[in-house]
Amino acid sequence: MSNVFKPDTLCVQGGWSPKKGEPRVLPIYQSTTFKYETSDQMAKLFDLEESGYFYTRLQNPTNDAVASKICALEGGAAAMLTSSGQAASFYAMFNICSAGDHIVSASTIYGGTFNLFAVTMKKLGIEVTFVDQDAPVDVIAKAFQPNTKALFAETISNPGLSILDIEKFAQIAHSQGVPLIVDNTFATPINCRPFEWGADIVIHSTTKYMDGHASSVGGAIVDSGNFDWNAYPGKFPGLTEPDASYHGLTYTESFGKGAYITKATVQLMRDLGSTQSPQNAFLLNLGLETLHLRVPRHCENALKVAQYLEGKEEVAWVNYCGLKGNKYYELGQKYMPKGSCGVVTFGLKGGRDVAIRFMDSLKLAAIVTHVADARTSVLHPASHTHRQLSDEQLIAAGVAPDLIRFSVGIESADDIIADIEQALANK
Repeated sequence: MSNVFKPDTLCVQGGWSPKKGEPRVLPIYQSTTFKYETSDQMAKLFDLEESGYFYTRLQNPTNDAVASKICALEGGAAAMLTSSGQAASFYAMFNICSAGDHIVSASTIYGGTFNLFAVTMKKLGIEVTFVDQDAPVDVIAKAFQPNTKALFAETISNPGLSILDIEKFAQIAHSQGVPLIVDNTFATPINCRPFEWGADIVIHSTTKYMDGHASSVGGAIVDSGNFDWNAYPGKFPGLTEPDASYHGLTYTESFGKGAYITKATVQLMRDLGSTQSPQNAFLLNLGLETLHLRVPRHCENALKVAQYLEGKEEVAWVNYCGLKGNKYYELGQKYMPKGSCGVVTFGLKGGRDVAIRFMDSLKLAAIVTHVADARTSVLHPASHTHRQLSDEQLIAAGVAPDLIRFSVGIESADDIIADIEQALANK
């Protein structure tokens, strides 16, 4: 379906255009394999001379339809699904990096991604330098090295809720000859489309708002098709030089704007296999069909909760860019004028112990290792998702020891606030 349609229409009908006699609802192609009439037909698929399906580890019609929908929502050129948001983060980087390479990343990113970059990818010989995303351009630029291959950040950081100045980061990345890769999980393309501000590649943990019902884990990578890999000879050899595993095929020559996603699919997914199941892709699509309805409700409820918390004596601080006094209010208005996300962070007077007692007293909001679905949930990152980080790393990641991450659902805002009220009284 064409990108000229508005996001509301793309959410409902994007990706799947049934022909005469085909099902109106996207089917689940629950099959590992696909039949062909001749050996030559199959050979052409393996040589990438023709497009088609032969093994679900690489591609599946259900997955491709959903990836196409997400691609259209972001305004991209090509997209793929992965088994999780973590897989999307890894593939997005590993697709252009190898041992001896370097990445620059904002420090205020999700704890799992921080660990992926700082620990796991380091074991693969890929070094990462973390920077303060709010630092001046010249300060951030000093982190780049001759072997730097990408700049990474989140549109809305998890859980610090820092708002990325996308244009600034795009300027820095492009002045250094590397792509800007942005995690747009919290904002979703309903509230922000990073490609319109200069980002080159967008990733998602579709497990969050896109899925919406906390039933399926998944990830997505979308390429804008705008970064010119050939403009930097020798810097991105995986894309611009022959691939021996496909008889010397060169991705940029053979696939143009689809080079990046094609390589990630036929090389990384072929060898590493972090495939999203067709069943999960089907469930993800059901969530996407209401994304344009749910996201505004999340934002509306979150603003009400943030405004309520601002007026409570027991609350030490509140962070939500929709509040006019917030340090990221202006950036939020620039990049996400319709709203940011449904996550609010705050701290209680008395510190970590009081925060724990407050969370244990909640009844409607559940303590879960999840965020950004229809149900209100709560987490204490320093004790849970970020517990592997030192106090210094926590501060650098924008995670105060008393920070409570409150993911506001789409229930009645009055009921959510009443639950907070009784928990504050019983903490």
